[in-house]
Amino acid sequence: MSSPAPKTNDGDHAGIGDHAGIGDATDVELMDRAIEVAWTSRTLSPPNPWVGAVLVAPDGETFVGSTRRPGANHAEREVLDAAGALARGATLYTTLEPCSHTGRTGPCSEAIIEAGVARVVIAILDPDPNVAGSGRDAMVRAGISVSVGVGADQVEHQLAPYLHHRRTGRPWVVLKLAASLDGRTAAADGTSQWITGQEARQDAHEVRAQSDAILVGAGTVRLDDPSLTVRDVLASDGAPPREPLRVVLGKAPEGSRIHPCREMSGELDEILDELGRSGVVQLMIEGGASVAGDFHRHDLVQHYVIYFAPALMGGDDGAPLFSGAGANGIAAITRGRIERVTQVGDDLRVDLTPKRENEQI
Repeated sequence: MSSPAPKTNDGDHAGIGDHAGIGDATDVELMDRAIEVAWTSRTLSPPNPWVGAVLVAPDGETFVGSTRRPGANHAEREVLDAAGALARGATLYTTLEPCSHTGRTGPCSEAIIEAGVARVVIAILDPDPNVAGSGRDAMVRAGISVSVGVGADQVEHQLAPYLHHRRTGRPWVVLKLAASLDGRTAAADGTSQWITGQEARQDAHEVRAQSDAILVGAGTVRLDDPSLTVRDVLASDGAPPREPLRVVLGKAPEGSRIHPCREMSGELDEILDELGRSGVVQLMIEGGASVAGDFHRHDLVQHYVIYFAPALMGGDDGAPLFSGAGANGIAAITRGRIERVTQVGDDLRVDLTPKRENEQI
């Protein structure tokens, strides 16, 4: 998803308690387990962060949980409810700082204090201004030993869209593209369905399910009439994930399958700011080539997901991945880090994180 951020360790503040366990084998193992279980909430909890927790009772019994749908339990309350009285004197591992404010649910830090938990290990602090260290501080004042920093790099990567939204106010932008091996997204006559196979298209629906909004240009709506719904994907609770907001740059023709949708126009920066204020944590760009080129050229993409089909157009008259002016020299091309290459059916999925200013790749 994103490049790992430098590890932070706020557990060295005076008065926080016992920090000897930071980074020891047991802490690392149990935080790894919390990170693993957090993934089960990836399509379930947004726009809330997908958080995992592990609680180890004094007798060694272990409970795991992850954040549920908005309005239901956060990960910490999941394990506290499961443990009941066994939470007293326990150690709790959580991938993100427990909340300290009342929203749709009560403060998790308060629930941890009331349950009598003895020690809390947190991967990273929550940059949300409603939390921002206050959950940790409340637990410290209550006499709980708090350690911060175990698994920080992994959780910065796992929660990259949420953290980006809270730090910048804008959505994390994922640009999805599909092309032949020679980089063409449509034939010369404009036909493009389907370049990739069923498995790749299903995988793209998983990316949709992780997104709070999907954006396309009005030209794509006129040409392809997409519905942009999530199909054949189930969240970890066995029910379908919520449908992302559908956003059109420009005016969607009446009767298009994309309705109801949000029609937007103006500068891309302003559009991202507005979507961020609306609570869109992850925005998926699905086309077309002009929209993809605009977001790319303005350096507004945090992550690229590119599907390559085992096919060749065999010429230069097919549609490219991007339209418009490209780099005017080799020094100006966009470079990045290939996070992974995955075989999806007969196709290849390439995940690319672009290099940011002053970042070494």
